Amino acid sequence: MLAPEPHRAESISRALGISPVLAQLLVNRGLDEPDAASLFLRAPLASLHDPSLLPGVDEAARRIHAAIAAGKRICIYGDYDVDGITGTTILWRCLQLAGVADAHRHIPHRLEEGYGLSCEALQSLQRQGYQVIVTVDCGITSVAEAEEARRLGLELIITDHHEPREELPAADVLVHPRLPGSRYPFPNLCGAGVAFKLAWALSREFSQAKKVGERFQRFLLECMALVALGTVADVVPLLDENRVFVRHGLKSLAEGPSIGLKALLEVAELSDGKSLNAGHIGFNLAPRLNAAGRLGQGIMAVELLGCLNEQRARDLARYLNEQNEVRQKIERSILHAARTRVEAELDLDQTPALVLDDPDWHPGVIGIVAGRLVERYARPVLLIAGQGEICQGSGRSVPGFPLHRALAACSEHLVSHGGHAAAAGFKVRRDEVDKLRERFYAEAERLTNGRSIQPRLLIDAEVPLSALTHGLLKWIDALEPHGVGNRRPVFMTGGLQIVGEPRKVGKGELHLSFMVKQADGPRMKAIAFGMADRLPELLAAGGKCCLAYTPKRNEWQGYVDIDLEVADLQPGPTAQLV
Repeated sequence: MLAPEPHRAESISRALGISPVLAQLLVNRGLDEPDAASLFLRAPLASLHDPSLLPGVDEAARRIHAAIAAGKRICIYGDYDVDGITGTTILWRCLQLAGVADAHRHIPHRLEEGYGLSCEALQSLQRQGYQVIVTVDCGITSVAEAEEARRLGLELIITDHHEPREELPAADVLVHPRLPGSRYPFPNLCGAGVAFKLAWALSREFSQAKKVGERFQRFLLECMALVALGTVADVVPLLDENRVFVRHGLKSLAEGPSIGLKALLEVAELSDGKSLNAGHIGFNLAPRLNAAGRLGQGIMAVELLGCLNEQRARDLARYLNEQNEVRQKIERSILHAARTRVEAELDLDQTPALVLDDPDWHPGVIGIVAGRLVERYARPVLLIAGQGEICQGSGRSVPGFPLHRALAACSEHLVSHGGHAAAAGFKVRRDEVDKLRERFYAEAERLTNGRSIQPRLLIDAEVPLSALTHGLLKWIDALEPHGVGNRRPVFMTGGLQIVGEPRKVGKGELHLSFMVKQADGPRMKAIAFGMADRLPELLAAGGKCCLAYTPKRNEWQGYVDIDLEVADLQPGPTAQLV
């Protein structure tokens, strides 16, 4: 439980004219000065940083502008995840607006080509007559591929946000917020954010002015929705200009979506006037776009986002929706198999990390499953799939355990690897998997100093259920968008009594739904995602329990209720906090 700081909260409340509850939530997030808190709440477009501050961006814009003037053929080469797909669409649309009708979009086939630049793909593009390659969300570790591009006579412009290594690729231009010597004010852009900055710089080139022309200004504002999708999906901190992108991108998505995004909203059942938040991107929209890339059809997601034909957009959106349902089924199967193995074969008290492999697992889905296992077991996870000599791997981590550095320490057993602190991908030879497991365990032991990594849930305040009003939720809305760096508010209420029988709900009955009340107060609905296996624990004290939760609106057929989205639970009338 975070300790209240009433004096600071009161000062911010008075200065900004806001609710004391909202002021305390701001203080809990380190925003304890009125000016910083005000900027956070307003998130104005004017607080976006000048693109010229981004290393390499002006040179990249000049080169692309010159290539267009010279009639050179350009290929935008993106990653197959939502970040890469949205960033690719931003640059492709920018070139279309500039009159480049034949700009090509290349998204690698996840299973056949793998992540990032490949020499084979560069050779193929060169044979097809492309002369300029602009990467999106990939390339910063592609040293050999950059050499191949140079040998082929290709002009290579790399835009990326992943962790650079000591040796940088010898591309014609590198655009990256964390290059050595960079003074860019905010290092945590996603790939789509970097692509947006390049599109902004290109718009200046095409407008021949620092203030872009009206057409390009409209284009950039429309692209906010795409940047928001990439930013939320890539789980980068929702602070600084990322917060600006997502705040304004959600507004653009709700009020004026493109034809492709409108079709996507419809299949996700989000087109009926509902207000949109970052959770809708993370749980409803991004998985449908990601499903295409995970199952080897990433180019179809790119086509949807750039589609100008309503019927074609609806057809593509329905297809992506079907692919997402296939992905969910595969995910549940792999998750069940992985959890069964963990609990049957491993002593978790003696296992600082999890490294599991199975040749029958789908390489495109193991990253999601790794994330689910991290949530359950609170330790770094590597999953490995593939039946050939070279296997594909995906990892997810916990706060405080830099996964990309741990994999770098295991590089002698890896064919390749890349990523960042929270998520990474790699390739490993089948005969090196056991050695990788031993080395990764040793590195996990070293980085954690032999201590288990316990998940921590920060609770903002203890409140009675009677305090959960629509007025309170309106103040909490001011903190949106929520995500990394700006967690959702979590409250705790003790002395609750379960009313009626809890139900297991959802596909696979993975979730719990139940009613609670406090003393003689009204009943409220609680939903505990992924906690169906904790039902015996919930009922262990005769239905008395304490809940940590985020209050959420539940809109249904014109009625709006407040539900409790459970973050954790304890049996008994009084919570045990540490």
